[in-house]
Amino acid sequence: MVTRAVEYSEILRQADAWSSARRIDRHNHSGLVTFWIGATLYLQVVHMTTIGTFERARSESWTDEEVVDRVKAGDIALYEIIMRRYNQRLYRVALAILRDDAEAEDVMQDAYVRAYQHLDQFAGEAPFSAWLTRIAVHEALRRLRQRNRNQQLEDEENGEGIMDMADTSLDPEQRASVAEVGQLLEEAVLGLPEQYRAVVMLRDIEELSTSETAAALDLTEENVKVRLHRGRAMMRGWLFERVGESGKNAFPFMGARCDRLVLAVFARLAESGPSTDVVN
Repeated sequence: MVTRAVEYSEILRQADAWSSARRIDRHNHSGLVTFWIGATLYLQVVHMTTIGTFERARSESWTDEEVVDRVKAGDIALYEIIMRRYNQRLYRVALAILRDDAEAEDVMQDAYVRAYQHLDQFAGEAPFSAWLTRIAVHEALRRLRQRNRNQQLEDEENGEGIMDMADTSLDPEQRASVAEVGQLLEEAVLGLPEQYRAVVMLRDIEELSTSETAAALDLTEENVKVRLHRGRAMMRGWLFERVGESGKNAFPFMGARCDRLVLAVFARLAESGPSTDVVN
């Protein structure tokens, strides 16, 4: 990624010049400047990487590992493929843990930035998707611990509790994109105790296998099976039977929200330096 460093430095230099010309203090107006930097960087890298490259990636069905290899080689614009490929999954698993829409988006940004900064640590022993999801899960759990909640994901035997229906008031965009049945499914999943929500979300909504879910959540396959069974029992089997295929449209993360997150991640990558810590 060294070849892009000079280009990014020039973009940041231009951002500083732009701020000075308008007497904008970056420390007091960080949001405006950060957005401008992110938008500029995004447009710059997309311009540098031809549309043909993205078309080739789609037509040839590049694997995550192939995309990551090209990003590590300097084609940072291709990181957008990874983000758009996994935005929905990371959003769903973060929301399942935190039950907070805005905080789930923050987790997604942190996960993408940390993953990018530690791509060299991806050993390929597990699928990249599992590695990326695990980063998001760990960040969501870290935030959950900061809330000093009594109920923990690790409490399986003694923490079944009762379903606690979350506040699922939807904004106009969500009401327009989620069917009524999908909304019922969202309420049911978010009403599960924490130790079951992420498992149900990944297995039944994202349709990951037992082994993939275990790898993403750092659980044994047996624990995944037990939590899935108990979570489904609490939700009552008839709910999923009635939802059917509509369940795949629940918890949407696309369109303008997807675009906004991509811009935000590129902005943070532009401002952050190389990281020396070890990602889990």
